[in-house]
Amino acid sequence: MTLTLAFDVYGTLVDPMGMSRLLAEDAGDGAEAVAALWREKQLEFSFRKGLMKVYEDFGVCTRQALRYAMAFHKLSLSEERENELMAAYLSLPAFDDSLPTLKSLKGQYPLFAFSNGSYPALEKVLGYNNLLEQFQGLVSVDDVKSFKPDPAVYTFARRATGSWEKPLCLVSSNAWDVIGARAAGLLAVWVKRDPDKVFEDWGIEPSAVINSLSELPSILKNL
Repeated sequence: MTLTLAFDVYGTLVDPMGMSRLLAEDAGDGAEAVAALWREKQLEFSFRKGLMKVYEDFGVCTRQALRYAMAFHKLSLSEERENELMAAYLSLPAFDDSLPTLKSLKGQYPLFAFSNGSYPALEKVLGYNNLLEQFQGLVSVDDVKSFKPDPAVYTFARRATGSWEKPLCLVSSNAWDVIGARAAGLLAVWVKRDPDKVFEDWGIEPSAVINSLSELPSILKNL
């Protein structure tokens, strides 16, 4: 049966830490720390909203996380500057291995982008990096009004990708996403972009571990 691939976007195909360059204007030498906390809180806020059943789209989580990160570091932003940074988030840089890997897989497997982001945001950030045209379609949690790793989101991805009766494999650099997908019965490849990252010991293992997306084509036949 044909394996369908669902690629996480933020942290897997595009780099949220790319915002640190722009944040240097606001945070100086602390830009990387602000960017890292921004990303951490963006995810935390989405998890909490999902559990609380008070869904707001990922852009809202992103803006609220930016405000938190700036306040934590005792920094301030004008409304105009905040809007500039939020707009820049729609043009995050792609990792160097993203486009070549997708091009090599296109035509061999059905490819989907599967994200906590909304459809407009995905279209912009993927389009900015010439990644959008590599996909057969987009799958956003916005249709479910919840966030990964809610099992309902992965169930929806099966239906949205036409993979109800055939295998669906998540490709993600986020260990929590991989664990969520595996718990929901999907295959899942962990892209270990950071060699210092540790996979949580929950007794739920990834289907495969790679260090770069460039390794993906060679391991798929063994899943």
